[in-house]
Amino acid sequence: MPPTLTGDPKSHPNSSFIDGLTGTCLCGSITVTIKDQELFTKKRGHLCHCSNCRKSSGSFVAANLAIDSDVVEVKDRDGTLKTYDDYETGSGKKVERVFCARDGNPIMSVPEIYPGKVVLKMGIFPRIPAPEMETFSDHRHAWQGEHDGLIQYATVRGGKKFGEKE
Repeated sequence: MPPTLTGDPKSHPNSSFIDGLTGTCLCGSITVTIKDQELFTKKRGHLCHCSNCRKSSGSFVAANLAIDSDVVEVKDRDGTLKTYDDYETGSGKKVERVFCARDGNPIMSVPEIYPGKVVLKMGIFPRIPAPEMETFSDHRHAWQGEHDGLIQYATVRGGKKFGEKE
């Protein structure tokens, strides 16, 4: 008998997250809950192509959600939550890269440049809100397709739009 596949986001209707969206690291030691009833009511989050986000996600793009830290609850059941202070950022400001020391799963980033915000790594959640934007679109791989309907910034959020002439 073939193994049961898990993780299909289509098996989790948005309505099941009205009271909160909870995700975990691979080993289950770290649990993150977002308490935001409007999480799936509009496009949220962003896809980031900067090298630091790519490295910390282990992929060609990072699915992130910048959100107020006061609506996010992090539980560290086994004391495996660790932080790497990243100063190699475009702003030169520190970004705390938070991960599980047991399984290496990225959890979130805490950017000094955005006080009161955290950037959640959306891969830990069973369902991801549709992204509203892409950042560092200039850094996409040539083979990567474009995402229609997203605001695309050449580099940082709020900066020059992708493809705009200076």
